[in-house]
Amino acid sequence: MLSSLRRRLLVGGATVAIGALALSGCTSQRDDNGGGADAGGDVDSTFVFGASGDPSSLDPAFASDGESFRISRQIFEGLVGVEPGTADPAPMLAESWEQSEDGLSYTFQLKEGVTFHDGSEFNADAVCFNFDRQNDFTGIAQSESLSYYWGKIMRGYADTGTSIYGGCEAASPTEVTITLTEPFAGFIPALSLPAFAIQSPTALQEYNADEVGGTSEAPTLSEYAQAHPTGTGPFQFDSWEPGAEATVTAYDGYWGEQGQVQQVIFRVIGDTTARRQALESGSIDGYDLVAPADLGALESAGYMLTNRDPFNILYLGMNQADPALADIRVRQAIAHAIDKQQLVTQVLPEGTTVASQFMPDSVIGFNSGVTTYEFDQEGAKALLAEAGYTDANPLTLTFNYPVNISRPYMPNPEQIFTNLQSQLQAVGIVLNPVSNEWGEYLDLIQGGSEHGIHLLGWTGDYNDPDNFVGTFFGGKSNEWGFDNAELFSALTSARGIATEAEQDPAYQAVNEQIAQFLPGIPLANPVPTLAFAPRVKSYPASPVQDEVYNEIELTE
Repeated sequence: MLSSLRRRLLVGGATVAIGALALSGCTSQRDDNGGGADAGGDVDSTFVFGASGDPSSLDPAFASDGESFRISRQIFEGLVGVEPGTADPAPMLAESWEQSEDGLSYTFQLKEGVTFHDGSEFNADAVCFNFDRQNDFTGIAQSESLSYYWGKIMRGYADTGTSIYGGCEAASPTEVTITLTEPFAGFIPALSLPAFAIQSPTALQEYNADEVGGTSEAPTLSEYAQAHPTGTGPFQFDSWEPGAEATVTAYDGYWGEQGQVQQVIFRVIGDTTARRQALESGSIDGYDLVAPADLGALESAGYMLTNRDPFNILYLGMNQADPALADIRVRQAIAHAIDKQQLVTQVLPEGTTVASQFMPDSVIGFNSGVTTYEFDQEGAKALLAEAGYTDANPLTLTFNYPVNISRPYMPNPEQIFTNLQSQLQAVGIVLNPVSNEWGEYLDLIQGGSEHGIHLLGWTGDYNDPDNFVGTFFGGKSNEWGFDNAELFSALTSARGIATEAEQDPAYQAVNEQIAQFLPGIPLANPVPTLAFAPRVKSYPASPVQDEVYNEIELTE
C-alpha cells in the first residue's frame, strides 16, 4: 500500500523546476511522454495542458478545487452532465429521469453497455454504492476540507441525522431511484458536479478509498485517491507525480466518441509568466487563467484566446470567529474602505464587472436593488471609531491570501492582496499578512478558525442559486465563523422551492439578507481566458469548466 500524502500538496517549491522543464522544448517533451500521431498519421495526439497547481485529490468525492475537477472530468462521468457551452443540466450516464410529484424521488434510466476502466460493469448497483458511500462517511471524511460538496448539498451524513439523502434503490441494472427527505430544486443540476461522479465500486474497495486520515486542517489521501481513480470517462488514469504532472490516456472501451486526443499531460506550472513562456516555447499546448497583461501580446503572436463566460465571484471573506470581525460596524467599515472599481480597473482582466452580491447576474434570484456599501473612506474611519478603534488603538487583522496559484475568479491573488492591503491601510487598519500555498490555504480557511479576512471565490458548478449562496451560507462553516439561524432557515426554505418563478423572489430576499448581515464582501466577476497553440482548432470552453478533452480539435 502506498504511504499517505498530505491531501493538499505544496507546489511552490516545485514551480521553478517545473517551469524550467516546461521550457525545454516541444519535441523531446512529447516523445518522452509517449506522444504520437493519430491513426491518420497527421496529428500529434498528445495534448499538454499547463495546470496552475496539483490536484488536491484524484477521488472527486474528496475534492472541491478546480485543478482536481479538471482531471476528474476526463476520468469520471456522472448521471447528469451539462449542455455544451452552458451551465444547464443534460443527460450523461443517465439517459433520462423523472421526478415524483412530491419532489422527493428521482428515477433514472441508465445507459447500457458502459464499463469502468477496470472492466467492471456500470449499472444501478454501482450508482447506489456511490451515493450510499458518501452518505456513510464518518469522522475526518466528513470535514469540509474533504467531502465538501456532499456536506453542503446533502446537508449532512447518515450519522449526523441532518442528511437529506433518503436512499437509493436499484429496480433493475438500468433503472435506479434516488430519494430525498426534503425537496431540493437544484438536485438534478447538482449531479453534474464531479463530486457526484460514479466511480468503480470494485476499485473503491480494492484500494481502500475511504481510508483517509490526518486532521481537518491537514487531511491525508487514501491509496485510491493517489493512484487508482477509476471511472467511465473517455480517459483513464495513467500516472501522477505530485509537483510535476499527471497523465491520462484514452480508454479503449469508452462508450462514446473518443476524439483526436489520445493522451493528456497536466503539467504543473504554478507561475503565470512561466505558463506563458511554456506555451511560447511549444512545450505545452494551452493553459488557463491568462494574466491580463499577457492577452495583447499573445493575441498579436497568433495564439488562440478563448474566454469563458464569467460565472464566478471573487470575494473578501470575514471570519467572525475573530471577535473584531464579529462586530457588524467593523465589517461595514471594511466594506466602505474598498474601492471595487479601482480593484477591477488596476488588477483584474478587461471585461471584469464589479460584484454587488455573491452570485452573477445570470443566476435566478439576483437582486438588482440589493444594499451596497459605496467607497467612503471617511465613513469607514467613523465606523471604526464607533467600534472603539482609533489611531491610538488601531484595528489589527490577519489578512490571509494564497500564493503561486491562479483561479478563474482570482487570476493574480498577490496583486489583488496588494491592492486591497493598500486600501484597508488607508483607513487605519493594521494588517498582518499571512500567505500560504494553495493546498495549505484551503485547508486553513475551510478546516479551522485560525484565519481572519481572506481572499477566496467561486466558479459556479451548475445554474442554481443554491450553488452560490447556499454553498457559502447554508449552515455553520469554518470559513465564515458565524451562526445565523435566520439566514440558514431562509436558505433551507429557498432551496426546497420547486419552480423558478417562486425561487426568484425568495432568493432576491436572501441576497438582501446577506447584504445586510455582511459576512463578506463580493468584489468582482472576473473574465477567465485560456490561451492555446495555433494547432488547437477548437476547445470546448464552458462557464462551469465542464471541459472534456476528447472534444478538442487539433490541426497538426
